[in-house]
Amino acid sequence: MAIGSGLGAQIGIAAESAYGTFVAPTRFIEFTKESLVLKKTTAQSSGVAASRLMALSLRRVVTQREVQGSLELEVANRGMGILLQALMGTTVTPVQQGATTAYLQTHTLADVFGKSLTIQKGVPLTTGTVTDKSFVGCKIMSAEFSCEVGGMLQATFEIDGKNCDEGQTLAVASYSAMSPFHFGQMGVKNGTYGAETALDGIRKVSVKVERPQAADRYYANNSALKAEPISNDLVKVTGSLETDYVSTVLDDLHTSDASTSLVWEFIGPIIASTYAETFRIKMPSIKIDDGAPTVDGFNVVRPTYNFTGYFDLTNPFAIEYMSTDTTV
Repeated sequence: MAIGSGLGAQIGIAAESAYGTFVAPTRFIEFTKESLVLKKTTAQSSGVAASRLMALSLRRVVTQREVQGSLELEVANRGMGILLQALMGTTVTPVQQGATTAYLQTHTLADVFGKSLTIQKGVPLTTGTVTDKSFVGCKIMSAEFSCEVGGMLQATFEIDGKNCDEGQTLAVASYSAMSPFHFGQMGVKNGTYGAETALDGIRKVSVKVERPQAADRYYANNSALKAEPISNDLVKVTGSLETDYVSTVLDDLHTSDASTSLVWEFIGPIIASTYAETFRIKMPSIKIDDGAPTVDGFNVVRPTYNFTGYFDLTNPFAIEYMSTDTTV
């Protein structure tokens, strides 16, 4: 019997082979917060009937069903590939590094059609019984990664789903030994793509990837459920760099509106040979939108530079993930 509070909760994830078709979870992640819920649209008949003073319950109908919410977690050294693949769209096979136990996943941007997840949530009653809420047809609409001085690498995934199935069997959760990436492992570099150098003075970084999709595809013959969302706008990459004003590198880029490559990475312990646990976001072209330094008192000047990511016509925006995971 589980603990009758959030201590007994669980999240399990599996990639779906068909949109909205339940697949038993195979990957269980440690999370800090979630808000996944079934949302329904109802319509109430309001016909006139002599002397009737209230609407009839039997004349209320459900016209649409969907899932909305978010999943917040610390980015760990194992188990993240399934979420990264659903965000980025490329079908990834981890590549073994040499003859070691290190495997590299390279997630580049591609269309996310066909990349849906089953996310099964276990919610404990106070009695210790854990109820099942299996959200099917889950699509990642955006993800934001952030890390600041003294903190962990955090991620928030915004999710749109097709339906909630409460008739499945709750999977038994099992967890691999996982460690979070953190500020002590963080590096930031900029410059020419492939030859970036360390950028000094960075205190906090955030990067958001948005995958705009038409999530309102409700049609006849679908029993109030939506068809799989379709990409309907350009991918948006934005972020910010909170700094101490130790140099004019970013200030000059803001003034000139020049492009620079930006690499944000976390290098953890060695897995084997020269291969270390790694989480890396590679942005071949960014431009600084705002954040010119201002003085607001006696303290160290600390501008925050907001930026937008672009395609440089050659190199892809990518997330690299090195771990011991042999599968996504």
